Amino acid sequence: MNVSDFIFTMNVPYTAAEIVIAFTAALGNILVCVAVMQDRKLWTVTNYLLVSLSVADVGVGAFAIPCAVLTSIGIPRYNLELCLLMLSVLIMLTMSSTFSLLAISADRYIAILNPLRYRSIMTPSNTFILIVAAWIVAFLSGLMPLMGWHKPRPLHGYCVFVHVIDMTYLVYFFSLVFFYLPVIIMLVIYTQIYFAVRKQLHGTVAGMQAGKQGAGMKEFKTATSLFTIIFFFMLCWAPLHVMNGVSLLCPECYIPPDILNIGIILTHANSALNPVMYVYKLKSFRKTFKKVFLCGDGAVTPSKRPQRPSIAHLH
Repeated sequence: MNVSDFIFTMNVPYTAAEIVIAFTAALGNILVCVAVMQDRKLWTVTNYLLVSLSVADVGVGAFAIPCAVLTSIGIPRYNLELCLLMLSVLIMLTMSSTFSLLAISADRYIAILNPLRYRSIMTPSNTFILIVAAWIVAFLSGLMPLMGWHKPRPLHGYCVFVHVIDMTYLVYFFSLVFFYLPVIIMLVIYTQIYFAVRKQLHGTVAGMQAGKQGAGMKEFKTATSLFTIIFFFMLCWAPLHVMNGVSLLCPECYIPPDILNIGIILTHANSALNPVMYVYKLKSFRKTFKKVFLCGDGAVTPSKRPQRPSIAHLH
Protein backbone atom coordinates (compact mmCIF):
# COMPACT_ATOMS: atom_id res chain seq x y z
CA MET A 1 0.00 0.00 0.00
CA ASN A 2 1.33 3.45 -0.93
CA VAL A 3 1.88 5.79 2.01
CA SER A 4 -0.20 8.51 0.41
CA ASP A 5 -3.19 6.17 0.36
CA PHE A 6 -3.69 6.46 4.12
CA ILE A 7 -1.69 9.47 5.31
CA PHE A 8 -4.16 12.05 4.05
CA THR A 9 -7.27 10.19 5.17
CA MET A 10 -8.00 10.37 8.86
CA ASN A 11 -9.61 7.23 10.24
CA VAL A 12 -12.58 8.86 11.93
CA PRO A 13 -13.81 5.87 14.01
CA TYR A 14 -10.26 5.20 15.23
CA THR A 15 -9.62 8.86 16.07
CA ALA A 16 -12.99 9.25 17.83
CA ALA A 17 -12.35 6.13 19.94
CA GLU A 18 -8.88 7.40 20.86
CA ILE A 19 -10.23 10.81 21.93
CA VAL A 20 -12.87 9.23 24.18
CA ILE A 21 -10.29 6.88 25.72
CA ALA A 22 -7.78 9.71 26.22
CA PHE A 23 -10.31 11.84 28.11
CA THR A 24 -11.54 8.90 30.20
CA ALA A 25 -8.05 7.67 31.04
CA ALA A 26 -6.76 11.09 32.07
CA LEU A 27 -9.82 12.02 34.15
CA GLY A 28 -10.27 8.63 35.80
CA ASN A 29 -6.63 8.27 36.83
CA ILE A 30 -6.43 11.84 38.08
CA LEU A 31 -9.37 10.99 40.33
CA VAL A 32 -7.44 7.97 41.63
CA CYS A 33 -4.51 10.20 42.59
CA VAL A 34 -6.86 12.74 44.20
CA ALA A 35 -8.62 9.98 46.15
CA VAL A 36 -5.34 8.71 47.60
CA MET A 37 -4.19 12.23 48.50
CA GLN A 38 -7.47 13.06 50.26
CA ASP A 39 -7.93 9.89 52.31
CA ARG A 40 -5.14 8.91 54.68
CA LYS A 41 -6.67 5.46 54.96
CA LEU A 42 -5.43 4.94 51.41
CA TRP A 43 -1.86 5.90 52.30
CA THR A 44 -0.46 2.39 51.99
CA VAL A 45 2.55 1.01 50.18
CA THR A 46 0.37 -0.88 47.72
CA ASN A 47 -1.61 2.23 46.91
CA TYR A 48 1.58 4.22 46.31
CA LEU A 49 2.36 1.67 43.60
CA LEU A 50 -1.16 2.05 42.24
CA VAL A 51 -0.65 5.82 42.10
CA SER A 52 2.53 5.26 40.08
CA LEU A 53 0.46 3.15 37.68
CA SER A 54 -2.21 5.88 37.55
CA VAL A 55 0.38 8.56 36.77
CA ALA A 56 1.55 6.46 33.83
CA ASP A 57 -2.07 6.04 32.70
CA VAL A 58 -2.65 9.81 32.96
CA GLY A 59 0.36 10.19 30.70
CA VAL A 60 -1.17 7.73 28.24
CA GLY A 61 -4.36 9.80 28.07
CA ALA A 62 -2.69 13.20 28.02
CA PHE A 63 0.38 12.51 25.86
CA ALA A 64 0.63 9.01 24.39
CA ILE A 65 -2.79 8.88 22.73
CA PRO A 66 -2.49 12.36 21.15
CA CYS A 67 0.92 11.28 19.82
CA ALA A 68 -0.62 8.09 18.42
CA VAL A 69 -3.40 10.05 16.71
CA LEU A 70 -0.95 12.52 15.18
CA THR A 71 1.37 9.81 13.89
CA SER A 72 -1.62 7.93 12.46
CA ILE A 73 -1.85 10.74 9.90
CA GLY A 74 1.93 11.11 9.55
CA ILE A 75 2.48 14.19 11.72
CA PRO A 76 5.09 15.57 12.19
CA ARG A 77 6.57 15.45 8.71
CA TYR A 78 10.26 15.94 7.89
CA ASN A 79 11.18 16.03 11.58
CA LEU A 80 12.49 12.59 12.47
CA GLU A 81 13.78 13.63 15.90
CA LEU A 82 10.41 14.98 17.05
CA CYS A 83 8.68 11.94 15.56
CA LEU A 84 10.99 9.59 17.47
CA LEU A 85 10.49 11.57 20.67
CA MET A 86 6.70 11.29 20.41
CA LEU A 87 6.84 7.56 19.74
CA SER A 88 9.45 7.01 22.46
CA VAL A 89 7.24 8.74 25.05
CA LEU A 90 4.38 6.47 24.03
CA ILE A 91 6.54 3.38 24.54
CA MET A 92 8.08 4.69 27.76
CA LEU A 93 4.69 5.19 29.44
CA THR A 94 3.75 1.63 28.57
CA MET A 95 6.95 0.30 30.10
CA SER A 96 6.34 2.26 33.32
CA SER A 97 2.85 0.73 33.56
CA THR A 98 4.32 -2.75 33.24
CA PHE A 99 6.92 -2.05 35.93
CA SER A 100 4.23 -0.72 38.27
CA LEU A 101 2.17 -3.88 37.85
CA LEU A 102 5.26 -6.02 38.42
CA ALA A 103 6.05 -4.07 41.61
CA ILE A 104 2.45 -4.52 42.80
CA SER A 105 2.76 -8.27 42.27
CA ALA A 106 6.01 -8.37 44.25
CA ASP A 107 4.35 -6.34 47.02
CA ARG A 108 1.51 -8.89 47.30
CA TYR A 109 4.00 -11.76 47.19
CA ILE A 110 5.91 -10.41 50.18
CA ALA A 111 2.74 -9.49 52.09
CA ILE A 112 1.36 -13.04 51.84
CA LEU A 113 4.42 -15.29 51.77
CA ASN A 114 6.60 -13.27 54.16
CA PRO A 115 4.17 -11.18 56.26
CA LEU A 116 6.46 -10.86 59.29
CA ARG A 117 9.08 -9.00 57.25
CA TYR A 118 6.66 -7.06 55.06
CA ARG A 119 6.81 -3.80 57.02
CA SER A 120 10.61 -3.86 57.17
CA ILE A 121 10.99 -4.62 53.45
CA MET A 122 8.21 -2.54 51.89
CA THR A 123 8.81 0.68 53.77
CA PRO A 124 7.60 3.96 52.21
CA SER A 125 11.21 4.97 51.48
CA ASN A 126 12.01 1.64 49.82
CA THR A 127 8.79 1.89 47.83
CA PHE A 128 9.71 5.39 46.69
CA ILE A 129 13.13 4.17 45.56
CA LEU A 130 11.48 1.27 43.72
CA ILE A 131 9.06 3.59 41.91
CA VAL A 132 11.80 6.06 40.91
CA ALA A 133 14.06 3.24 39.70
CA ALA A 134 11.21 1.77 37.62
CA TRP A 135 10.52 5.12 35.96
CA ILE A 136 14.22 5.69 35.23
CA VAL A 137 14.57 2.26 33.58
CA ALA A 138 11.36 2.82 31.60
CA PHE A 139 12.56 6.29 30.56
CA LEU A 140 15.95 5.11 29.34
CA SER A 141 14.57 1.99 27.63
CA GLY A 142 11.74 3.91 25.97
CA LEU A 143 14.12 6.51 24.56
CA MET A 144 16.30 3.94 22.78
CA PRO A 145 14.66 4.67 19.39
CA LEU A 146 15.49 8.35 19.86
CA MET A 147 19.07 7.41 20.78
CA GLY A 148 19.61 5.48 17.54
CA TRP A 149 17.68 2.20 17.53
CA HIS A 150 15.33 3.12 14.68
CA LYS A 151 14.89 2.67 10.94
CA PRO A 152 16.58 5.01 8.43
CA ARG A 153 14.81 8.30 7.79
CA PRO A 154 11.85 7.46 5.48
CA LEU A 155 12.03 9.15 2.08
CA HIS A 156 8.39 10.25 2.25
CA GLY A 157 9.14 12.16 5.48
CA TYR A 158 5.96 11.14 7.27
CA CYS A 159 6.00 10.03 10.92
CA VAL A 160 4.53 6.55 10.50
CA PHE A 161 5.16 4.19 13.41
CA VAL A 162 6.01 1.08 11.38
CA HIS A 163 8.21 3.13 9.01
CA VAL A 164 10.23 4.71 11.83
CA ILE A 165 10.42 2.28 14.77
CA ASP A 166 12.71 -0.71 14.22
CA MET A 167 10.62 -3.87 14.59
CA THR A 168 13.58 -5.72 16.10
CA TYR A 169 13.52 -3.20 18.96
CA LEU A 170 9.76 -3.47 19.25
CA VAL A 171 9.63 -7.28 19.31
CA TYR A 172 12.93 -8.52 20.73
CA PHE A 173 13.37 -5.78 23.32
CA PHE A 174 10.01 -4.14 24.05
CA SER A 175 7.75 -7.20 23.73
CA LEU A 176 10.05 -9.86 25.15
CA VAL A 177 11.68 -7.87 27.96
CA PHE A 178 8.84 -5.54 28.90
CA PHE A 179 5.77 -7.68 28.27
CA TYR A 180 6.24 -11.43 27.97
CA LEU A 181 8.90 -11.74 30.69
CA PRO A 182 7.03 -9.56 33.25
CA VAL A 183 3.78 -11.38 32.48
CA ILE A 184 5.44 -14.75 33.12
CA ILE A 185 6.90 -13.47 36.40
CA MET A 186 3.52 -12.10 37.52
CA LEU A 187 1.77 -15.36 36.68
CA VAL A 188 4.37 -17.30 38.68
CA ILE A 189 3.95 -14.91 41.62
CA TYR A 190 0.18 -15.22 41.72
CA THR A 191 0.37 -18.99 41.30
CA GLN A 192 2.61 -19.17 44.37
CA ILE A 193 0.24 -16.86 46.25
CA TYR A 194 -2.68 -19.14 45.40
CA PHE A 195 -0.96 -22.29 46.63
CA ALA A 196 0.34 -20.54 49.77
CA VAL A 197 -3.16 -19.42 50.76
CA ARG A 198 -4.55 -22.85 49.89
CA LYS A 199 -2.09 -24.38 52.36
CA GLN A 200 -3.14 -21.86 55.00
CA LEU A 201 -6.81 -22.69 54.51
CA HIS A 202 -6.09 -26.40 54.95
CA GLY A 203 -4.06 -25.72 58.06
CA THR A 204 -0.84 -27.11 56.63
CA VAL A 205 1.23 -24.07 57.52
CA ALA A 206 2.92 -24.78 60.83
CA GLY A 207 1.78 -22.56 63.68
CA MET A 208 -0.94 -20.87 61.67
CA GLN A 209 -3.45 -19.34 64.07
CA ALA A 210 -7.02 -18.35 63.31
CA GLY A 211 -6.24 -14.64 63.47
CA LYS A 212 -3.26 -14.96 61.17
CA GLN A 213 -5.28 -17.12 58.83
CA GLY A 214 -7.95 -14.40 58.65
CA ALA A 215 -5.30 -11.78 57.95
CA GLY A 216 -3.88 -14.00 55.24
CA MET A 217 -7.29 -14.29 53.63
CA LYS A 218 -7.62 -10.50 53.65
CA GLU A 219 -4.28 -10.18 51.89
CA PHE A 220 -5.39 -12.87 49.43
CA LYS A 221 -8.57 -10.93 48.60
CA THR A 222 -6.41 -7.89 47.91
CA ALA A 223 -4.13 -9.98 45.70
CA THR A 224 -7.15 -11.40 43.86
CA SER A 225 -8.48 -7.93 43.11
CA LEU A 226 -5.08 -6.77 41.88
CA PHE A 227 -4.69 -9.89 39.74
CA THR A 228 -7.93 -8.90 37.98
CA ILE A 229 -6.28 -5.60 37.02
CA ILE A 230 -3.17 -7.44 35.81
CA PHE A 231 -5.31 -9.97 33.89
CA PHE A 232 -7.01 -7.18 31.94
CA PHE A 233 -3.59 -5.65 31.25
CA MET A 234 -2.49 -8.95 29.68
CA LEU A 235 -5.75 -9.25 27.77
CA CYS A 236 -5.52 -5.71 26.36
CA TRP A 237 -1.86 -5.81 25.40
CA ALA A 238 -1.37 -9.37 24.15
CA PRO A 239 -3.07 -8.91 20.72
CA LEU A 240 -0.82 -6.02 19.68
CA HIS A 241 2.37 -7.74 20.84
CA VAL A 242 1.36 -10.88 18.94
CA MET A 243 0.65 -8.85 15.79
CA ASN A 244 4.02 -7.10 16.09
CA GLY A 245 5.73 -10.48 16.36
CA VAL A 246 3.89 -11.79 13.31
CA SER A 247 4.84 -8.67 11.32
CA LEU A 248 8.53 -9.19 12.06
CA LEU A 249 8.76 -12.98 11.79
CA CYS A 250 6.30 -13.40 8.92
CA PRO A 251 6.69 -10.39 6.57
CA GLU A 252 4.43 -11.96 3.95
CA CYS A 253 1.58 -12.30 6.48
CA TYR A 254 -1.00 -9.55 5.97
CA ILE A 255 -2.60 -7.91 9.01
CA PRO A 256 -5.58 -5.70 8.05
CA PRO A 257 -5.16 -2.07 9.22
CA ASP A 258 -8.52 -2.18 11.01
CA ILE A 259 -7.39 -5.20 13.07
CA LEU A 260 -4.15 -3.41 13.93
CA ASN A 261 -6.11 -0.31 14.99
CA ILE A 262 -8.28 -2.43 17.25
CA GLY A 263 -5.14 -3.81 18.88
CA ILE A 264 -3.82 -0.27 19.44
CA ILE A 265 -7.15 0.92 20.86
CA LEU A 266 -7.22 -2.02 23.28
CA THR A 267 -3.81 -1.10 24.69
CA HIS A 268 -4.93 2.48 25.30
CA ALA A 269 -8.30 1.39 26.67
CA ASN A 270 -6.48 -0.49 29.41
CA SER A 271 -5.41 2.85 30.89
CA ALA A 272 -9.04 3.97 31.06
CA LEU A 273 -10.16 0.62 32.48
CA ASN A 274 -7.91 0.61 35.55
CA PRO A 275 -9.81 3.29 37.56
CA VAL A 276 -13.06 1.44 36.85
CA MET A 277 -11.49 -1.73 38.25
CA TYR A 278 -10.35 0.10 41.40
CA VAL A 279 -13.88 1.30 42.08
CA TYR A 280 -15.48 -2.05 41.24
CA LYS A 281 -13.04 -4.29 43.11
CA LEU A 282 -11.71 -2.10 45.93
CA LYS A 283 -14.29 -0.96 48.48
CA SER A 284 -12.05 1.68 50.05
CA PHE A 285 -11.54 3.37 46.67
CA ARG A 286 -15.26 3.22 45.99
CA LYS A 287 -16.07 5.05 49.23
CA THR A 288 -13.46 7.73 48.60
CA PHE A 289 -14.59 8.24 45.00
CA LYS A 290 -18.12 8.87 46.27
CA LYS A 291 -16.82 11.52 48.63
CA VAL A 292 -14.83 13.16 45.85
CA PHE A 293 -17.88 13.27 43.57
CA LEU A 294 -20.04 14.60 46.41
CA CYS A 295 -17.53 17.44 46.84
CA GLY A 296 -16.48 16.52 50.34
CA ASP A 297 -19.83 15.36 51.70
CA GLY A 298 -18.94 13.28 54.71
CA ALA A 299 -15.41 14.66 54.61
CA VAL A 300 -12.54 12.27 54.71
CA THR A 301 -10.83 12.28 58.06
CA PRO A 302 -7.30 11.19 58.88
CA SER A 303 -6.96 7.70 60.20
CA LYS A 304 -6.41 7.44 63.93
CA ARG A 305 -4.85 4.00 63.84
CA PRO A 306 -1.86 2.64 61.91
CA GLN A 307 -3.06 1.09 58.70
CA ARG A 308 -2.39 -2.43 57.52
CA PRO A 309 -0.10 -2.68 54.50
CA SER A 310 -2.90 -3.94 52.28
CA ILE A 311 -5.50 -2.02 50.34
CA ALA A 312 -8.02 -2.04 53.13
CA HIS A 313 -11.65 -3.00 53.21
CA LEU A 314 -12.30 -5.22 50.23
CA HIS A 315 -15.52 -7.13 49.68
